[in-house]
Amino acid sequence: MTLTQAEHPFAEFIKILGKGKKGARPLTQDEAYRAMTMILADEVLPIQLGAFLMLMRVKEETCEELAGFVTAVRECLQFTPSIQVDLDWSSYAGKRRHLPWFLLSTLLLAENGIKVFMHGAGGHTQGRVYTEKALESLGIAAAESLQQAEQQLVARNFSYLSLEHICRPLFDMINLRPTMGLRSPVHTLVRLLNPLAASHSIQGIFHPGYRQVHQHAALLLGEKDMAVLKGEGGETERNPDVDCLVQSVAAGELSDETWPAMFPRRHMKEDELDPQRMLALWRGDWQDEYAEASVIGTLAIALKLLQKAASQDEAHALANTYWHSRSRGYLGA
Repeated sequence: MTLTQAEHPFAEFIKILGKGKKGARPLTQDEAYRAMTMILADEVLPIQLGAFLMLMRVKEETCEELAGFVTAVRECLQFTPSIQVDLDWSSYAGKRRHLPWFLLSTLLLAENGIKVFMHGAGGHTQGRVYTEKALESLGIAAAESLQQAEQQLVARNFSYLSLEHICRPLFDMINLRPTMGLRSPVHTLVRLLNPLAASHSIQGIFHPGYRQVHQHAALLLGEKDMAVLKGEGGETERNPDVDCLVQSVAAGELSDETWPAMFPRRHMKEDELDPQRMLALWRGDWQDEYAEASVIGTLAIALKLLQKAASQDEAHALANTYWHSRSRGYLGA
């Protein structure tokens, strides 16, 4: 008599995604939640994880799937924030054409009393400048735990924490990119984590079609105030040379807003990505109109999201005030 091997429980989700053009379908929010719960509990074989991630990559994630994934991760964190964070800022893409000027935008917010928690992961794609290394050049050390991140937020209103110290299984999955040759759903869901339950969140994406997916997933997750934009290089950074569509959840309702280009013509990409230029720009030792506009333009979007300004004009005016009144000795000490 031949014994029939029992089917692995996780095979349920691979079959849903992989039954072919007519039989396959997206996961429901609950199915996505259960699948990610099993992955995080290490109840999935490596071959199953690879198949699952690539099937999701080919299909592309729905807002329901993202909401289910994020809910499972948040439950796995088992961390209750002890402070109120104003803005969650995800940073996972890295920069290859321009320096990460958005970092100066976040530090201007922090200098003006707004608590900004940034999370990301670096090194999964060659040839890019990642946030953690750029912050080192500004004299800012990354946190090494969620508890330490809260301490830094109390002391300085800003903290950066690697995904490695938030959820190691997700960090390991995001670093499968060189092995797979492709990004996976992890690159999308981590942007929505908001692990310290900030009252507002902002995300940057590279592919425009993901804006609405992020927006609707945030609504399913109960996020009251968030914004997502096609950022320069995929980071949360406004490119001042082009119109910028920001899709948001404002007070629990969907909204779209276009921010016009700040220049009539495009600028050339930077000849070299030297993070020391960020410090020089902050201190006033080096001038560059693109870089300054990127800092101010990105800051303006964040200020409007935070309800610090009622209109684009007010947001730009306040962003200019923050920039020109900055403490030039604040960084690099």
